Amino acid sequence: MSFGQGGPSWGPGDPQRNNNAGGRWQPDGQGSGGTPDWAALADESAARGRRKKLLYIGGGVLATAVVGALVAAVVVAAGSGSDTSGKDLPSPEALPTRSGDALPSFTPKAPAPPPNPKDFISSSKKDKAPLSAATLFPGAKIAVGDHTYAKAATHRTTACASVTQGALGSVLADNGCGQVIRATFSKGGVAVTIGVAVFDTEAQAQKAMKQSAGGIASLNGAGVPTFCRNGSVCRRTANAYGRYAYFTVGGFTSGKNVTQSDATVFTAGDDVAEFTFRQIVARGQAQASAAATAPPS
Repeated sequence: MSFGQGGPSWGPGDPQRNNNAGGRWQPDGQGSGGTPDWAALADESAARGRRKKLLYIGGGVLATAVVGALVAAVVVAAGSGSDTSGKDLPSPEALPTRSGDALPSFTPKAPAPPPNPKDFISSSKKDKAPLSAATLFPGAKIAVGDHTYAKAATHRTTACASVTQGALGSVLADNGCGQVIRATFSKGGVAVTIGVAVFDTEAQAQKAMKQSAGGIASLNGAGVPTFCRNGSVCRRTANAYGRYAYFTVGGFTSGKNVTQSDATVFTAGDDVAEFTFRQIVARGQAQASAAATAPPS
């Protein structure tokens, strides 16, 4: 039997075609009754599967390379400025913001300044703390630095001129002195009396201090005899702070006259005046502190 040009020709005794699609050709008389060689068919099928798998892998690699090339082209195009889709957008600074995004603003309120302690001791209208010999000169002795003095006696009077010597009485009266508180301290045969004259205002106290003449009268008692009287020479000082003017008189309890070389008398007078000044300042500080911590009225 013959086919058209170019086709195979089969004659008697030529191999016969297996009827299974994709099967193998076997010569007649081999195998069992013309049964296909299944092992050979399985090998051929496996080989075809391997060839297809290699084709799939190769195609995937090629597709990945193509996609990568496309992405690279797009990136290059974007870098070259060919993408102008966002050129008309406003800059970040010009973009509008939502009103709700604005943070609330607060006006800081500065705390009130603390009260000035001196304000409380410069006027009787604010200086309301208890005032007496016990509050100004508490305890049985005072200490200033490494010097200690025993308290001998105290006295308070509203008759300011009665506890002065010389012209100081009229000075205190003319400037409106309300009271004088005195205290005497002693050490080693030296005694000092300090008299604190209290006024309504700082201006009155300053004027009385500047106009002072004469001095405060010494105060004896508690083992301290009368001193700085009967014409003996003693040391006197005058100072003022706030509405308080304070005066000292110091000398020897023996009645000996004081000279410029008697350092113990000068030191004792300065120490007693320093202690009194600190006590007046402490009054102002205590009242300022109380005012600062008091609840609002």
